[in-house]
Amino acid sequence: MDLDDGLLPDISKHEQKDSEVEFAVHTLDEIRAFQTREADHVAGIIDIAPEHAATLLRHFTWNKELLIERYMDDPVRVLKEAGVRLANADGSSASGPVISTVKNFTCEVCYDEGDDVPSVALRCGHRFCAACYGHYLTQKIRDEGESRRIMCMGAKCKLIVDAATVAALVDAATLTRYETLLLRTFVDDSKYLRWCPAPNCDRAIECHVARTQLDKVVPTVTCSCGHRFCFGCALDDHQPCVCSLVKIWLKKCQDDSETANWISANTKECPKCQSTIEKNGGCNHMTCKKCRYEWCWVCLGPWAEHGSSWYNCGRFDETASVNARDAQAKARASLERYLHYYNRYANHEQSAKLDKKVYQATEAKMQEMQLQSDLSWIEVQFLKRAVDIVMSCRMTLKWTYAFAFYLDRTNMTELFESNQRDLELAVEHLSGLLESEIVPATIPQLRQKVLDKTVYVQQRRDILVEDTARGLKEGRWTWTVRP
Repeated sequence: MDLDDGLLPDISKHEQKDSEVEFAVHTLDEIRAFQTREADHVAGIIDIAPEHAATLLRHFTWNKELLIERYMDDPVRVLKEAGVRLANADGSSASGPVISTVKNFTCEVCYDEGDDVPSVALRCGHRFCAACYGHYLTQKIRDEGESRRIMCMGAKCKLIVDAATVAALVDAATLTRYETLLLRTFVDDSKYLRWCPAPNCDRAIECHVARTQLDKVVPTVTCSCGHRFCFGCALDDHQPCVCSLVKIWLKKCQDDSETANWISANTKECPKCQSTIEKNGGCNHMTCKKCRYEWCWVCLGPWAEHGSSWYNCGRFDETASVNARDAQAKARASLERYLHYYNRYANHEQSAKLDKKVYQATEAKMQEMQLQSDLSWIEVQFLKRAVDIVMSCRMTLKWTYAFAFYLDRTNMTELFESNQRDLELAVEHLSGLLESEIVPATIPQLRQKVLDKTVYVQQRRDILVEDTARGLKEGRWTWTVRP
């Protein structure tokens, strides 16, 4: 789509941080106006009607330059492929009435006939009664969700039904649905536009970050409705973790592979028949119920070599036993490492949910603070801002653990973990202040502490997010997986 200069001519430009991207929020009216301008522009250049220009633009996914270039090279082929005819079946160029009556007419669908039956024919000449055509268009729009490629009812006819014909033949609700679908295809076809995923929001976000850049930047945008999300994958803001790592992490958390890891770490296979066995007692003398082989849980060696009354695995160290123990140790270590990061990831996610309850109680606390002090409603807003900052930082901290899980250990890893730790401590301190009881005598001191800590927490978040974003752009971070 031709949006290199932005959907609107005045996309704001300002000095960006490494963790920020340029974006613009557009309403449906703005998108509709842009489409009209583009269709009128193309219509003026190649001298066709605006509705035909709009059909051509949809065929070329609104790439105006490509359309004009191809049209100048071979207009006949372009029109045919796009399903547009500039002349009527009789050779005339007049558009004529959309709905009309003709003599000796018989509808090929319902066989209604008569000189007074309203009928419809596109420029291809295929004529059907208005009732059948209206039903056909309604079914295409409402049941099939089609809009830009609705073809003529004639058998094997590729001519596209234009917007004017649709408007004349369907009811108001269906027409509204048709126009909405056209807008959606415009946004869905664009690599620079994405609908805001918030419920009941009809805004579209424009952001010129290509998919090839998503391993170097996390394109976080904020809709005018307040919803903050990643333009790359439409998930909630997941800075500092790039989209590819987020996808792998979420799959890992939901996948049965972690169940397999638990089985690997907590069970062992019989050395003889390879049956999976879970230890359910304290004794290390194992007897396989399937093949009756007796072996040692600790070293996986034959039990006979340990003696009948006691054993010492330290003196038994054949290669097979060493390899078996190493495999078990690696599986257990891998599981423990995953659980270390996952538990902290899940803890911040749960804490953010609990902070929402604190958020709901904040207004009551603000009112209480007003009653017990001389602070105005504006002056007690610091509590609401502090809760907003805590919830935002919880989400950031949550994703730092997914980021850290796949991060290769380098000298820079220690700096990342230091920033992570500083933010975590600051967030916990601020969260504790927000949950403290209100004592009238100490309200001024509490207010100052919360204000100071809120500023500090925001600064710590900015430092962490900026450093990781800069590291992504510089290629400083390397991963244990291939994103």
